Amino acid sequence: MKVVRASAELTPQPRAVAIGSFDGVHRGHRSVLEAVRGTGLEPAVLTFDPHPRIALGNKVELLTTLERRLELFEDAGIETVLVAAFTPDLQRLTPDVFADQCLRAIGVECVVAGEDFRFGVRRSGDLALLESLGFEIVVPTEIDGVSSTAIRAALGEGDVDGAADMLGRPFELDGVVVAGDQRGGTLGYPTANLRLEPDLACPQYGIYAGSAVGHRAAVSIGTNPHYGGMERRIEPYLLDYEGDLLGQRLVVELWERLRDEAVFESEQALVEQIARDVEATRGARRPDHPTTDS
Repeated sequence: MKVVRASAELTPQPRAVAIGSFDGVHRGHRSVLEAVRGTGLEPAVLTFDPHPRIALGNKVELLTTLERRLELFEDAGIETVLVAAFTPDLQRLTPDVFADQCLRAIGVECVVAGEDFRFGVRRSGDLALLESLGFEIVVPTEIDGVSSTAIRAALGEGDVDGAADMLGRPFELDGVVVAGDQRGGTLGYPTANLRLEPDLACPQYGIYAGSAVGHRAAVSIGTNPHYGGMERRIEPYLLDYEGDLLGQRLVVELWERLRDEAVFESEQALVEQIARDVEATRGARRPDHPTTDS
């Protein structure tokens, strides 16, 4: 897959393009990407970085990093991605200038988008305008109830299975392993300490079963209340894993919420509960949900 940051980096050729933020690349997004591939033209995506709502000063808990978004585009069969910087200059483009500079300049012949798609300064452009400018328009089938907002709401309740149903895959925590307090190792369960970028979504605090790098993982998300912690920690314990993950990117799938955080009467009681969490993780099942409704 070819990824560029400016339309000038692409040779114009007949393309079908999907336009949007695609945060989460959920089942609704996948329906759009499948429709792009179904046109018979080179399948492409025009996406934005940063997220437009963040660029406009709003708080958004993102479901995916840009790196993960690009990986998911490639998994969906997209051949070209133009990552447009969502700058004030881009925001001021009139719809016809946007169409010329971002679409026609790379050979786009077909635009695939939902009926409510808007673009250009003050969101003044729509699909009818694009059609009047000579672009073919494809409106994919909408998947009811699936949205990035609904996924964030499910995560806020710890409902990772519901989030997976909308995503078409398990929700993931995508970050870098940094040095922690090493307490897990002294308890017999050495954990990685995962640092997320501050604008990434994180589910309700608790203990989860999941996986990372091909190993099941018991994942603690919260403040470690047994030890009086205050800052959020994300600490996956990878079952049967040997190796040093420090400094590496780690993508952790969350499969099932096991329990709330808790304060225990003793450290021994904590260790016994961790052992039960590990056994529950061994028996957990990865959510199996369709990527689209097709």
